[in-house]
Amino acid sequence: MIDLKGKNIIVTGASGGIGNSIIEKLNQAGANILASGTKIEKLDELKKKYANIKTLKFDISQSDKIEEFVEKATKELGGNLDCLVNNAGITKDNLAIRMSLEEWQKVISINLTSTFLMSKSAIKKMLKNKSGKIVNITSVVGHTGNLGQSNYTASKAGIIAMSKSLAIEYAKKNININCISPGFIKTAMTDKLDDKFKDAIISKIPSARLGEPDDIANAVLFLCSSQSSYINGETLHVNGGMYMA
Repeated sequence: MIDLKGKNIIVTGASGGIGNSIIEKLNQAGANILASGTKIEKLDELKKKYANIKTLKFDISQSDKIEEFVEKATKELGGNLDCLVNNAGITKDNLAIRMSLEEWQKVISINLTSTFLMSKSAIKKMLKNKSGKIVNITSVVGHTGNLGQSNYTASKAGIIAMSKSLAIEYAKKNININCISPGFIKTAMTDKLDDKFKDAIISKIPSARLGEPDDIANAVLFLCSSQSSYINGETLHVNGGMYMA
């Protein structure tokens, strides 16, 4: 079993389905967790379920306050930061010719720019520790493209390229920066899809099923652990074989 006792970890987007599973797995491994999200009621539920975790409401779209947030979160964890999990993100789907500049910019800003700024602030902390890990959640569609998601796919592909560059810059400082690329996962979002569309998706997945949030959480757990110490600048695909790099 992976042991993360004594490790301080910030998780953004903690209030969603995948975020919940990430929190559960990291908690089971003994990590000290700071869970962040925009829905205070969801964060309160997490705190009730896992009495030892800390929570901070924060909207990562507030780019000018990200460094302040990371500083505050790190202090809440005791002053050191071992791992950052950038899980927060949004969609604003539309066909390209109908997509407004605002829809484009908002998705790029939150998914890509804020992930960069979170990583930048975390790296500053990790340099002081002379070690650290960053796990960025991207998406299978960042590799394949997807109808009506030119903004989202661009943001997720950007995360992958950015993570590789950061990994090159800070590998010698013992900081590992990797991505996880989920396929279609059972969440509140996929629950809203009609059965015909779900069946069409599943028909393209060799494993013949949607993934579970735990499938992503298990990958996060691994990349946050010492077992992944020689993995850097990589993308771990968790998609049931839907896309094979």
